Amino acid sequence: MKVLIQRSNYASVFVKNQIVGEIDHGLVVLVGFCENDTEETIDYIVKKIVNLRIFPDENNIMNKSILEYGGSILSISQFTLYADTTKGNRPSYVKALSGKYSKELYLLFNKKLEAYTNIATGIFGEDMLVNISNVGPTSIIIER
Repeated sequence: MKVLIQRSNYASVFVKNQIVGEIDHGLVVLVGFCENDTEETIDYIVKKIVNLRIFPDENNIMNKSILEYGGSILSISQFTLYADTTKGNRPSYVKALSGKYSKELYLLFNKKLEAYTNIATGIFGEDMLVNISNVGPTSIIIER
């Protein structure tokens, strides 16, 4: 499992010219799954995300988690996080988990995130337009 986390002032996701998810402030989480991912993997990543201290404290030092700072999470499935570009110029996605199983893990991932904070999502498998107002910029990759 791999996630790219971005701190955001505003983010939205469109499918077929309609907003299907948006947040005012918080985190945008792009998430991809691979063959060995399990519920245990998801639990580990979810705990890392919600406890990651990347929001400013009263001294403007990144020292607060989303749980302390407040905000929502926009979760977007993104199999391209598993792109392999070691051979040639066309990325290979053989390391990414197939759609059916990946969707099951994605839904479980979102359910577990909802236990901690409000979340919005894109639509799994759809062509999406994601707008992210990245603060900092702050982008963190977590992989397990």
